[in-house]
Amino acid sequence: MDTQELYQRGLALRREMLGRDAVDQRMNALGEFGKPLQDFINTYAYGDVWARDALPLATKSLVMIGMMAAAARPAELRVHLKGALKNGCSAEQIQEVLLLVALYCGIPAANEAHRAAVEVLREIAKT
Repeated sequence: MDTQELYQRGLALRREMLGRDAVDQRMNALGEFGKPLQDFINTYAYGDVWARDALPLATKSLVMIGMMAAAARPAELRVHLKGALKNGCSAEQIQEVLLLVALYCGIPAANEAHRAAVEVLREIAKT
C-alpha cells in the first residue's frame, strides 16, 4: 500500500473515531506549518498503526488513555477519551485504566486524568 492509500485510510479511520469536525479542526489548527505533521498522523498513526488488527480499537484506545494520562498530556487525553467512547469503551473501563495510572504513575497524573475524563463524560452525556 502506498503512502497516499495509507493517508486516505488513516483520515477515514480518524474521522470515524473522532468525528469529522474535530479532525478537520485539528488538521487546520496550525495551517500550512502543521500540514506535514497532520499528514504524518493520518498516514502512519491512523493509516498504519491504528488500522492494524492485532488489537481491537477499544484496546488501543485504553492504552492511549493510559499513556496520555501518564505523560500528563490533557489535550491529547481528551481526544483519546472521546475516541475510546466511540470505540465502545465504557466509563468503568476508563476508570480502571486511570486507577492503574494512579498506582504506577502517581496520583497527580491520575487526578488530572480523572478531571479530564469527568469533563468528557459530562460533555458526551449532554449530546
